[in-house]
Amino acid sequence: MSDAADPPRPDPAEDLLAATPATAYFWGRVAGDGSVSREGITVRTGDETAADALGAVAGADGVVADHRTRAHESAHDASVTRFEDEFEVQVFGAPAERAGAALGLPIDGQPGGYRFDALAEYRPQLVRGLLEACGTVCFRESSESVRVSFVHEDERLLRTVRTLLGEADPAVPTDDLNESSSGGHWFGLADGADTAAFADWVYAGSGESGLYAADRRAKLRRSVERATGRNVGELG
Repeated sequence: MSDAADPPRPDPAEDLLAATPATAYFWGRVAGDGSVSREGITVRTGDETAADALGAVAGADGVVADHRTRAHESAHDASVTRFEDEFEVQVFGAPAERAGAALGLPIDGQPGGYRFDALAEYRPQLVRGLLEACGTVCFRESSESVRVSFVHEDERLLRTVRTLLGEADPAVPTDDLNESSSGGHWFGLADGADTAAFADWVYAGSGESGLYAADRRAKLRRSVERATGRNVGELG
């Protein structure tokens, strides 16, 4: 489960709506932490590796990347401020409106249907994008276990993610949906889920493709290794 020091840069997609590992990852990130309007597509990430990959997949023409550093007050101590990088990739042009029709993504804040059947062949990459965009990973010291959750304001998206996981091979059992304290929704992998197998599945081939966020991949790797007391294996 090693992280590449200098990850490869994905090739630009000839058509963002064609089903490939790169476009599956791209649309997973857009659905999980992005937006679509009639003018273009916006996707956000806190990881430079992922921002470079997303920009590369979208292609240089019509792509604008913005990098800023934002201050976040600690929820537990107002005197503590954390500074985090935030990258925003914007794609202008025809793919935005086509994505709404082809993939059921919300356009201009309207409800979405989330039809990812066209990307089903690349389910790991699609789920990887969703995990990095709206997922959380934490290591539980008390039980020495890993907790993986998905959080989003759109309940329909989370229901779609649960279906993607349930139909994966191997299947990934999940808990029921719950309301979050912020007014959104969330669900986690079930206690009986094999998080080591999930980690291997969701990041399979990522090292060669460059389609991943380095910080998120490393956190899942470290958590699984601590929980199992062993290396899970290459996340390639």
